[in-house]
Amino acid sequence: MTKVVPELRYSAEHEWVAADGDGPVTVGVSAVAAEALGDIVYLDLPEVGSTITSGESCGEIESTKSVSDLYAPVSGEITEINNDAVGDPAVVNQDPYGAGWLFKVKVSEEGPLLSAAEYAEKNGAEL
Repeated sequence: MTKVVPELRYSAEHEWVAADGDGPVTVGVSAVAAEALGDIVYLDLPEVGSTITSGESCGEIESTKSVSDLYAPVSGEITEINNDAVGDPAVVNQDPYGAGWLFKVKVSEEGPLLSAAEYAEKNGAEL
């Protein structure tokens, strides 16, 4: 069964959000999504300095199975993207909660986020 990290919060569209104190939050896709997508081969991430809006598409994830929109779990300004993951998208499959993070956001407004327990229950995952 796919694991969910208890310290993170999740969007219904399978992005996770990690709060790093008062600084920007880190965003990635959950192991549930990475497993469902299959082998991820391409990432189209928002540009540093651009603004994203919670619930709206802000990029794409292409896998050997499909191309999926990446949805913003929060609103705010992109402060950093994970260039290592752009160069080697397979890292999202290998370590979705660590080296496979996608971007950092200076949050202006949070979107509707789920607790780890709520997300796990909704998606048949375990904590």
